[in-house]
Amino acid sequence: MTTTDTRNARPEDAAGTDEALLRQIASALACLSRQRTVPNPVYPAKVQNAYNRLVVHCLRRGEEPPGSVPQMVRWACERPLTEWPLELPPDNFPGAALLVDPETRLPHQLCLEWEVSAADPAAELFENERIREALAVCRAAKSPQAYTAFRALLTSRPVLTGAELALLGGDPDCGMLLHDVIKRCYEPVPASYLRRGTYRQCARCRCLMVPLLHGGHRCELDRCRRDGTSDEGTPLRADKGGVFQLSRPLRMFITSPGLAETDLQAALEKKFGITAEMWPNYDAYDLRVPLPGRRHWAVDVKDRVNPVLLARSLTPFRNEPPYDRAFLVVPRYRFRDNEAYGRQFRRNLPDDLSDRVTLLDDQAFLRLVADEISTPRDKARDPRTEGGRRA
Repeated sequence: MTTTDTRNARPEDAAGTDEALLRQIASALACLSRQRTVPNPVYPAKVQNAYNRLVVHCLRRGEEPPGSVPQMVRWACERPLTEWPLELPPDNFPGAALLVDPETRLPHQLCLEWEVSAADPAAELFENERIREALAVCRAAKSPQAYTAFRALLTSRPVLTGAELALLGGDPDCGMLLHDVIKRCYEPVPASYLRRGTYRQCARCRCLMVPLLHGGHRCELDRCRRDGTSDEGTPLRADKGGVFQLSRPLRMFITSPGLAETDLQAALEKKFGITAEMWPNYDAYDLRVPLPGRRHWAVDVKDRVNPVLLARSLTPFRNEPPYDRAFLVVPRYRFRDNEAYGRQFRRNLPDDLSDRVTLLDDQAFLRLVADEISTPRDKARDPRTEGGRRA
């Protein structure tokens, strides 16, 4: 690990240079994970360039470089970011986090977040072919409800059999309008997910679980792994028409936070009888929460590992439909895993957004809603101060 003294002695642009290298390495690891055949040349240019740049970087710093691309992948499986010869601001070192899962050899969410530093990585990776195309089609048809149904589909059904995918073409909610887009969101499941003729779906998120070398299965999503979701899962037999799953960035950045969004919607309904509108006005934000006095709160839900990248990429909420306050809500477990999550977020939030959005974990947000409902408006505490303190 690079010492603080060495870090402080570097030129001011060093961290930016090292951060660009980290993003290039993350992109190379993600590219390798998506390969289904051995190409010619064996490594795509982006992978080879990332490796070459890492070697030069190590040599310039007197560090022993990885001896090959597979050795670079081994670093990603075995070395936390704190042990890489990269000089990044301390906020960018999330403890002992690895870029790649050593058992499944798939990039962790942290790696994919570095690959695309954007508020919505899934939309960034697939903006023309999938997410933005769905938005454009729904807007042209003046059908916001179709887009809402589309997002609900990607959240609740990350895996479909070939027959189910075909039948969506007759679905009146969104399939009839968006069937071509939907088909491009799903891809055939690789044989690596199959064990003894059966796939396994995670009981919580319904994504396919990855078979492990020494037996058992593991879900790809951070929250399911952290919560100790059963390694057995629900069996799913291979369908004659095949089995399809959402592309991995969509599973990671649409399905995963989508579950947190729908969990929050369900909690508002159960605890307070509040029916929040999901993805209003073509996903202006995630939930529009009605409150007494004809007021509304706008909520975006993000399930992100790195609060620094989240803060940097945040943009103002669209103001239609209108709202009185804007909140960014992150599942509580992210704050438990990183007690400095809120502080790191606020330190990296652009100044022009600091008074426009409040970061809270989901439990703190529900408590704030309870306070808002139970306390008369003229006697209520300042929710911005309270919310900021709880975050």
